[in-house]
Amino acid sequence: MPAPVILWFRRDLRLGDNPALQAALRKQAPVIPIYVLDQTPGLRAPGAASRWWLDKSLAALAADLAAIGSRLVLRRGPAELVVQTLAQEVGAQAVIWNALFDPGLAERDGDLGQALTDQGVEPRRFNGGHLVDLNLVRTRTGGPYSTFTPFWRAAQALVTDGPATPAPTRLEAPTSWPDSERLADWGLHPAAPDWSQGFGDWRPGERGAAERLEAFVRGPLTHYDQARDRPDQAGTSRLSAHLHFGEISPRACWRAARAAAVPAVAADKFLAELGWRDFCAAISARGRDLAVENHDRRFDAFPWRDAAAELEAWRRGRTGYPIVDAGMRELWANGYMHNRVRMISASFLTKHLLVDWREGEAWFWDTLVDADHASNAGNWQWVAGSGADAAPYFRIFNPILQGETFDPGGAYVRRWIPELTRLPDRLIHAPWTAGPDVLAQAGVRLGETYPRPMVDHAQARARALAAYAEMRGEA
Repeated sequence: MPAPVILWFRRDLRLGDNPALQAALRKQAPVIPIYVLDQTPGLRAPGAASRWWLDKSLAALAADLAAIGSRLVLRRGPAELVVQTLAQEVGAQAVIWNALFDPGLAERDGDLGQALTDQGVEPRRFNGGHLVDLNLVRTRTGGPYSTFTPFWRAAQALVTDGPATPAPTRLEAPTSWPDSERLADWGLHPAAPDWSQGFGDWRPGERGAAERLEAFVRGPLTHYDQARDRPDQAGTSRLSAHLHFGEISPRACWRAARAAAVPAVAADKFLAELGWRDFCAAISARGRDLAVENHDRRFDAFPWRDAAAELEAWRRGRTGYPIVDAGMRELWANGYMHNRVRMISASFLTKHLLVDWREGEAWFWDTLVDADHASNAGNWQWVAGSGADAAPYFRIFNPILQGETFDPGGAYVRRWIPELTRLPDRLIHAPWTAGPDVLAQAGVRLGETYPRPMVDHAQARARALAAYAEMRGEA
């Protein structure tokens, strides 16, 4: 029997449309699938909500592998050491995996590849997590792009529309299996307390991802360009966590959107969101950790406030601005927040409260099931004004107008802030403007059942602009 091939799963937890898996099959040798819970010193550990998802996704992948005569070997430790040790242990001829673009991983993977080569083991890396190989998206002078529009124009030209590769019906097993840890022993599911009761609508795994994509293409994609900004409607794909964990490939989403009988403007807008995901990853791949460092170094001098009590109120959905609070409560309840509300909430923290964007990024990292290092940091910096191709700092969302525009009937606010349910639509995004009789009739006691606004919008905006001017040396 030929020497086995190690198939190293990372954030590509699927059998279909997986280039690393296809390469392993072409070896016509036994395949040993492995997942490493990477504990490399200095590597950012996944947040609590992501660990919940990973637990379910790995269980789904293990079941899918078992159905085709294989199994998933689980190990934990520094990935470079674990993979080398396993390759020696089983006498592997090759180790095959899909690339990641988090800070430092490309260099680490290069070191691993050299170490494997020195052991006489063939290393093979593929692109399984992005529409295109990000290393190939370059300007005419060979450099990386710093703005999205030209990046996306160049990237689209490289996307191939070839057919998806189906999941194999059989995976050749080795004569003996290496030892594996038990998923239950990794403690990925929360306990004491189990705060994940609100996560029941999610279905992690390749099958759940395929069903989510199919439902999106059948429905919300038709009006995606308009409805995607409405948190009171089911207008988004909700594919972000499936994409982050690689339970579905971006190219599968690309093909589905291109083939759908929907207006071109709707499909193009969705595809551009996939492009923005790749853009953030390409920026992140340059080596600087965007969860720590400002992309625009001028913001190193920004006068952020130390406001621990206000930060905690923001985290708990107690700012007094209903659209912000609804988003933060949605996040805590089910590990997700509508994209438009993410921008509103991030703008409120960084501009109304002048709290460092890193505090918000860290909270989202811990509480989002779709927390992706490049996208989370990139989007936070975009809102804060310090990121690549960022919104200008003086673009300060008015949370009242944002609520009235994108949740005009207050359905989203009422879902997540039931104490405001009985307020009239015209007042629900600014309850402090209601008269005493209206508040009494609605059962709202400002400062008791629901907080008063922690800051006045106009005053906060003026303070933010003054801080920006100070940073620029204009004060």
